[in-house]
Amino acid sequence: MQFTQMLIPMVAAFGLTVILMPLFIGYMRMKKEGQTIREIGPKWHAKKNGTPTMGGLVNTLAIVVATIATAAWQHQLSLSVWIALFVLVLYGALGFWDDFIKVAKKQNLGLRAWQKLLGQILGAVVFLVAYFHEGFPHTLALPVVGELNVAWVFVAFSIIWLVGFSNAVNLSDGIDGLCAGLSAIAFAMYAALAVRDGRLDVLIICLTVIGAMVGFFLFNHKPAQIFMGDVGSLALGGLLAVVALLLNRPWSLLLIGIVFVGETASVMLQVFSFKVFHRRIFKMSPIHHHFEMLGWSEWRVDLVFWLVGLLGGALYLVLF
Repeated sequence: MQFTQMLIPMVAAFGLTVILMPLFIGYMRMKKEGQTIREIGPKWHAKKNGTPTMGGLVNTLAIVVATIATAAWQHQLSLSVWIALFVLVLYGALGFWDDFIKVAKKQNLGLRAWQKLLGQILGAVVFLVAYFHEGFPHTLALPVVGELNVAWVFVAFSIIWLVGFSNAVNLSDGIDGLCAGLSAIAFAMYAALAVRDGRLDVLIICLTVIGAMVGFFLFNHKPAQIFMGDVGSLALGGLLAVVALLLNRPWSLLLIGIVFVGETASVMLQVFSFKVFHRRIFKMSPIHHHFEMLGWSEWRVDLVFWLVGLLGGALYLVLF
């Protein structure tokens, strides 16, 4: 796939997002459906109350349409493409259900944790059935142990990876533009790896996500006209884990997704410290809110976190 051809899926996803998003924003405003900001969050976020949400619905549609069209054109409609889109849509549907409950009830609570987890595990299991059907490698490189070729270990690891990174990306969607920028950077890194590994099918998926994220950012940067919502962030996180597994580079997410890892770790450490020692490590978690509480502007948090994500991804490309 030549460089000029690589622009086509990006432009297609970008174009669909830019065309459809204003219509979706207008519809949500007409219906007066918007995000309810939690009272325990930063006080200055209160002005965002009522901002339209579920913009990820448009992103997902753009990614699916552009991916299928480009893959068909390039004769790359493989099972890998279909199963990746399945995870994207299923996790997006979970997020949509969660968002819909929040919007309908005018509160920042949605699905119960067990309901969301069950759906995420189901998506991971279906992905693994297709993964094994395609005969992809299920060896897992473990520190000290080395290469471990045990199917059930790989299955358990993959489920944890899909569920974990789906939630990790979701945690990063807390300030304007952050999740969109981090996702575009992460998928750009995997696009480079897909080119290196000769995986055109995975490359097409990555390129469409980049285009959709750039298009979405036009409406999501501060001050955001619309939020991504769980429908977008859960779907992107699940797809990110799928891409890493399809490229047989699951551990790459620890560097390429270093900010997502940090966001999740900050929440886990905060909860552990408060429950065990009755003290908080951070002023607020996830950690992007900690920096906000220190006086950083949302733009400053965005730029620093994007830079960290870019450096983490570049480091992986250089070292591996």
